[in-house]
Amino acid sequence: MNLHPLGRTAVRVGRLAFGAAGIGNLFTPVGDEQAAEAVAAAWACGVRYFDTAPHYGLGLSERRLGDALRGLPRHEYVLSTKVGRLLDPIPTAGDDLANGFAVPADHRRRWDFTAEGVRRSIEDSLNRLGLDRIDVAYLHDPDDHAEQALDQAYPELERLRAEGVLGAIGIGMNRTELPARFVRETDLDVVLLAGRYSLLDQRGLLELLPLAEERQVAVVVGGVFNSGLLADPKPGATFDYRTASAELVGRALQLKEACGRHGVPLRAAALRFPFGHPSVTSVLVGTRSAAEVEDAAAMLDRPVPDALWADLKERGLLPVDVPTPEKEG
Repeated sequence: MNLHPLGRTAVRVGRLAFGAAGIGNLFTPVGDEQAAEAVAAAWACGVRYFDTAPHYGLGLSERRLGDALRGLPRHEYVLSTKVGRLLDPIPTAGDDLANGFAVPADHRRRWDFTAEGVRRSIEDSLNRLGLDRIDVAYLHDPDDHAEQALDQAYPELERLRAEGVLGAIGIGMNRTELPARFVRETDLDVVLLAGRYSLLDQRGLLELLPLAEERQVAVVVGGVFNSGLLADPKPGATFDYRTASAELVGRALQLKEACGRHGVPLRAAALRFPFGHPSVTSVLVGTRSAAEVEDAAAMLDRPVPDALWADLKERGLLPVDVPTPEKEG
């Protein structure tokens, strides 16, 4: 895959990134072998950017991802994880499904956006990963901790970047207002924006993406399928991890029908759409099996004709002024 820098850094990533929440048993269990096969398939497809977090499966995602990557050339891939949630061991008490993960509840998440918390989080992640370094660290969901994240966690990330411990620093959220504030007030390299720049939701375009372009901040877009609705639109499908409304399902079905007229799978259009904006460097897809990884890679490689984007705008399925990818046919 062609590699592009994250902002003004030397960290370079391809268009497709592997999101490792799924191999942390997001919602349903995944076996160790299936998790390893998913990472191996991503590598075989040319994926060289892998993202995880302590939150995902109470550390299971980091452990599995580290196991899968450990034998691969370290200089050939980029690894990101997140800070803001520390994991404190506790006696096992049931499962963690209340937080979305099918794992034993043997740790307690504790919000911590202090400088000391950032250092400990990075150290703990390195221990779970079993790797020598982390390339990118994101402030993870500081919604209710904005001031502490801005005043304490961010300066510590900046110091770690200056020391060469980290290659790039960023913020990862499924909202747009706070990341926009960080882009305005700090020297972030990258924003990981989940679910807010898709065929169904372009809120990222209101303020965040123009700011990122102005400040030369890279944007990695997650949630291009909006947690499932754009992958397989039907009644009962999920949007932002909740059952989608009839209105949203209807709109997704209209998108699917329009894509079909141009011979394009909806998944392919959903993956390609974010690249219409010049700040978008990569799309991050959460996958839990080799088949899902291979499908995502194949869909991203599918040509999407310019006529499709024009059709979607003409039918009111996309705003007329939304940027779309360069013409491919």
